[in-house]
Amino acid sequence: MNLFLITIDGGTTNTRATLWNREYQPVCTAKREVGVRDTAIDGNNQRLKEAVKGLIEELLSGGGVSMGQVSAVYASGMITSNVGLSELPHLNAPASMEDFVKGVRSVSLPEVCPLPIHLIPGLKNLPDEKVTLETLEAMDIMRGEEAEALALLSCIDNRDGCLLVLPGSHTKFVTVDRHGAMTGCLTSLAGEMLSALTQHSIVADAVQRQFVSGACDLAYLTAGFRAARATSCARAAFLVRIANQFITKDQNQCASFLLGAVLENDVSAIRTSRALCVNPKMQVLIAGKEPLKTAIKSLLVEDGYFSKVSAFNPPDEKPLAGYGALLIAKEKGDF
Repeated sequence: MNLFLITIDGGTTNTRATLWNREYQPVCTAKREVGVRDTAIDGNNQRLKEAVKGLIEELLSGGGVSMGQVSAVYASGMITSNVGLSELPHLNAPASMEDFVKGVRSVSLPEVCPLPIHLIPGLKNLPDEKVTLETLEAMDIMRGEEAEALALLSCIDNRDGCLLVLPGSHTKFVTVDRHGAMTGCLTSLAGEMLSALTQHSIVADAVQRQFVSGACDLAYLTAGFRAARATSCARAAFLVRIANQFITKDQNQCASFLLGAVLENDVSAIRTSRALCVNPKMQVLIAGKEPLKTAIKSLLVEDGYFSKVSAFNPPDEKPLAGYGALLIAKEKGDF
């Protein structure tokens, strides 16, 4: 009997892998600082292939497992893109667990892995032929977050539908109907914008070129949010410099104000973008790491549109993308 499953989560700059046992617990994890950005730079995916091969070997060694004991290998994320291992088309929304299971495709890459690698498709909001300048704002795509979303959905009661928030350099917002189908996604560059302002703008000195450290200062976070809503993100960002000169020299307070100003764009986009279809009854579940998780929760409460806003605090340290891939493998009968 094959007792283990390997999942691979491929990102832009990093690739992560997990070895799972039959109790659906991670036995060991591994990471390489190689991603699809390297493929784009090199013009080929050789470094990515070597990284995935190395990750699989590290998992087997770390878990004291042979490949003969592995039931299957599943992969999600940018590894399924045109700069990944093998390109797999996105599914069109709405898409349920059943659709993702049906959409799995296997590729044979013996130079990377002795077993076929089962690729999980990403999601897009509109069919290709419907994307025009008029419909552009309603379009969005994701690869990898669909697996995270499936993992989160397995942990909650979704009777009224939900909005899942997955913060990061590219924050993803995913709407799910009460039947569990993902109806749309929205991507924000808030993380990159925050990084640029923190490192390469006139307010860099006020925040000492550092993000919020530890807990946010909620008063300054909310003040930045309100300033951006009253005027604009660009204006509120400059107010960080004003606050630093006339109110506070505290780095964390200034960084909290800037974070609130940038995140206001995301909170507004949730309701105004045609990429999502939200309603006030939806449960909002925010995953990710601190301090973004608490910051986004606080600002959504401040906004007041949604009545049920909560942060996801996992009972264990399962990697979400890997666990979502495991759930797909289980439904497909491979684990």
